[in-house]
Amino acid sequence: MNVVIVGAGPAGIAAAGVLASHGVRPVLVDEADTPGGQVWCRFRDERAVDTLMRGEASHYRRIHASFDTLRDRIDYRPGTLAWAVSDRTLHVAANGRADAQPFERLLLATGAADRTLPIPGWTTPGVFTLGGAQALLKGQGCAIGRLVVFLGASPLLYVAALQYALAGVAVAAVLDTTPFHRKLHALPRLASDATTLRRGVLTMAALRSRGVPIRHGVCLRRVLGDGRVTGISFEADGREQVIACDAVAMGFGLKPETQLAELAGAAFRFDTASRQFLPAADGRCSDSVYAAGDGCAIGGADAAEASGALAAYAVLADSGAAVPERERAALRRRVARLRRFQRGLADAFRWPAHWIAAMPDDTVLCRCDCVTVGEMRRAVRLELGPREVNRGKAITRVGMGRCEGRFCGLAVAELIAAECRVPLEDVGRLRAQAPVKPLSLAMVGEA
Repeated sequence: MNVVIVGAGPAGIAAAGVLASHGVRPVLVDEADTPGGQVWCRFRDERAVDTLMRGEASHYRRIHASFDTLRDRIDYRPGTLAWAVSDRTLHVAANGRADAQPFERLLLATGAADRTLPIPGWTTPGVFTLGGAQALLKGQGCAIGRLVVFLGASPLLYVAALQYALAGVAVAAVLDTTPFHRKLHALPRLASDATTLRRGVLTMAALRSRGVPIRHGVCLRRVLGDGRVTGISFEADGREQVIACDAVAMGFGLKPETQLAELAGAAFRFDTASRQFLPAADGRCSDSVYAAGDGCAIGGADAAEASGALAAYAVLADSGAAVPERERAALRRRVARLRRFQRGLADAFRWPAHWIAAMPDDTVLCRCDCVTVGEMRRAVRLELGPREVNRGKAITRVGMGRCEGRFCGLAVAELIAAECRVPLEDVGRLRAQAPVKPLSLAMVGEA
């Protein structure tokens, strides 16, 4: 059986392990040069694992030990970009060349990217996503600045801030845009994963013990600086305040990387909790195509592992192999419990959609093509202005740049919905197009 897995994070590794244990040698392609995904990516200096990962160090080592034992039983292809799907063929690029990889079954474990929110000054040099800040620290052993502010609405704010503090970097503040009472309100659902909840509480406590200011319920005003970040302006306790810094790490949760799933024919549904369109099924999402991990629904690393195993069992079952039904049932319960916890996190760290409606006109909405909030508003207010996000793209070029709307698409949809006073799901989502990430013209010509 010819099975291709995209993504060597927790879901992809778990799926490959299940398939290999049943005598299937899957092809595992991954854009990164080392396995582990965003959470468990290889450290540049393994001596830093215990310091930065703290209680997660054993999990990190278990994931990589599992992959090492699996390595000879799979066809592992690191540094390989999967950029399109068509006619049971995965189109990939590696070492400057494009290639076509046919498959009988395709399992997508594409993971997630940082969810970003445009704020005035967010294009200033020195502003990074949370994931980017973590990747530099773990993968390259360097920090994004000497005095860093972590801001947004995400539990990763605290994780990344503590990792920077443990690495000896000065953390100026953690600015959480969600009021603290929302976290208390979310506690019943967060209690579905007491271990992770306790870890989060201890992370906050560790930051406070190091003297890091933590502010809840702030309203971000502007990233300050001309040519380089010099500070953050925000409103808290009814007054505007400024914190000096030379770098900013921002994040408002995660968004699944669903482009390949869409190109492969997966149906999508609107998820009201995350205010995003997600593949309609977890596991099997269309004929011969399966999805797992954060690439189909945000659940965290543990849920990704369990859903990766579930997707692999679905592949085996569809191929006529005997699978352990009791184990599948246990995995389903585990995924359901962990995703209840994630829904609690979505409440405790809310995406501040209402900010977008009030964003100043000069705020850059689309970084790639420098389209501003005001330009989109003026387009929508035309007599025949766009009422759907892809029409807005055609008129303003928003989402046509290098990232293809992967970072601005959610905010664009929120802005159009606010201007038209319609539900967010009515304006749709930016359609995926190949290549899902940039390729050179030479490689496109080969393909």
